Amino acid sequence: MASSKKWTTLVCSIAFSIYFFIIIFQVPIFSIPCRIGMCKTPLEVTSSQLIASEVFPLFIVKTLLYPGALAKAICKQKTLPSYGNLLKLYQFNKRAVSASTDLQRLEVLAGSYLSVGGAITGVIRPGRMSFFGIILLMWGLIRESIMGKSAFTYAKGIHIYPAMYVALISAFFSIRKDVRKIIRSFTRKHVVKVKRFKSKVK
Repeated sequence: MASSKKWTTLVCSIAFSIYFFIIIFQVPIFSIPCRIGMCKTPLEVTSSQLIASEVFPLFIVKTLLYPGALAKAICKQKTLPSYGNLLKLYQFNKRAVSASTDLQRLEVLAGSYLSVGGAITGVIRPGRMSFFGIILLMWGLIRESIMGKSAFTYAKGIHIYPAMYVALISAFFSIRKDVRKIIRSFTRKHVVKVKRFKSKVK
């Protein structure tokens, strides 16, 4: 029992760390037209809508965006971005488009909110929010690409990147209850096989 708990904790911790890195440090997992041109991360979609709707103060959005902007600058060996220049860097201050623009893709928007929310709340206690967010995101992107319903002329830019599947798997394996069930099931099957083998030897 103690062994299964240790394995569960280890698997969930590693999985959530991967998921947190992908979401907060803004690894591109898809591409879709949005207010700033093309959004490639759930944080960009979420920030775009938050700024347009003016629900939260700008400093909260900037705080969410800064880790990803910093990571991009380091990877591309560019000058580190300043906190006050973030909105200009992401081009949020160039397009005066209403919040209804992003609301045309409710699944993608809701999935982005859940994905980001899951990454933040998961620091305290990982749950199903992240997994449901990624599932909803994938469904929205697939639906958009199939139906082709968009108000943009460059709607063909909708893609799902391989990192999306990594995010999906890591989100699933960060759910402690489900991982515990899988490990216990595997452990029981292994114990049964060992007992059968020992009985045959005797």
